[in-house]
Amino acid sequence: MGFEEIPHTADCALRVWASDLASLFIEAALGLNSIAGAEVDTRARVTRGVSVHGADAESLLVAFLTELVYLQEQEGLGFDQFSLQVTNQDLSGFLEGSRLLSLSRSIKAVTFHNLAIRQTDHGPETEIVFDV
Repeated sequence: MGFEEIPHTADCALRVWASDLASLFIEAALGLNSIAGAEVDTRARVTRGVSVHGADAESLLVAFLTELVYLQEQEGLGFDQFSLQVTNQDLSGFLEGSRLLSLSRSIKAVTFHNLAIRQTDHGPETEIVFDV
């Protein structure tokens, strides 16, 4: 499992891979934090429930990451631990994190640009482009 930032002409992009779909979403969230340069306070931890719906796995991934961007920008919260369940077109679970100490880059949007979750011999893999 993991993620890596990959070159993109105008925006930021990640290649993400994992052993299963829920783990792919977690790795994508960690990658989002990395791209944004999110530094989370290690004290005063908070837990939030999360529930999102999407027409397909790609829409569900965008909805989930968009929720995390909203929480960063509007509530000043960053999450670095995740307990997620993905079934069909629904994601639910819990996010654990804290107040953001800093963000070095603002993510404007999670895009659908060339977004496709592919099944490989090692599990699901995708590339995600972020508008920054």
